[in-house]
Amino acid sequence: MKKYLVLTGAGISAESGIRTFRDTGGLWEEHSVEEVATPHGFIRNPKLVWDFYKERYSQSLTVKPNPAHYALKKLEDRLGNNFHLITQNVDGLHGRAGSKRVYEMHGRLCSCYCTNCKSRYHMDDVNLAEDIPCCRKCGNSLRPDIVWFGEIPFYLYEIEEHLKTCDVFMVVGTSGTVYPAAGFVMTAKLFGARTIAVNLDKPDNLGFIDEFYLGKSGELIPGIVEDILGCI
Repeated sequence: MKKYLVLTGAGISAESGIRTFRDTGGLWEEHSVEEVATPHGFIRNPKLVWDFYKERYSQSLTVKPNPAHYALKKLEDRLGNNFHLITQNVDGLHGRAGSKRVYEMHGRLCSCYCTNCKSRYHMDDVNLAEDIPCCRKCGNSLRPDIVWFGEIPFYLYEIEEHLKTCDVFMVVGTSGTVYPAAGFVMTAKLFGARTIAVNLDKPDNLGFIDEFYLGKSGELIPGIVEDILGCI
């Protein structure tokens, strides 16, 4: 059985109603990405950063997975350990759709951790009414469990191993501009994988894509998955 590896980006979540803070030229309520999505921004103004992620977490609870999320879960159900999914998204929608083999390389909105002792907490288990939630174990500040600009994404070793061994690499809802994820398709292609992409716009790394489908992932992925399942 062939091994499938899927990378998903902001496009798949946008179809569920998740807004991205880059929609208005990199601003969120007149704050730059550098202010709310970097370690230095957190040091300078932790309350502002926490306000930003509290809002994003609250919003994530109001939306639901869409047909693309459920179709990928269906593919995982059939393939078992021959399927793995990498997501650049932090909203947890793949997990809520039932996917298990997921690498959340940029972290997750639903958790935070202590800046001192590194203890992790679910957002539901901390007092979000506080301007800057504190660790129950050591009393230091908590921070969102998000990989910010300038930080190293999670699971890069595991991802690289899957890129080297997958037979099919599918890219869903990402423009192919943000590294290191933008380079994943190149690595997979170099190691012999067939590459497929689905996006509203042609990705920047189209030259490494064997099959490109222009359109919404929620409309296209279910059919693509059914074609794959029919060939297994």
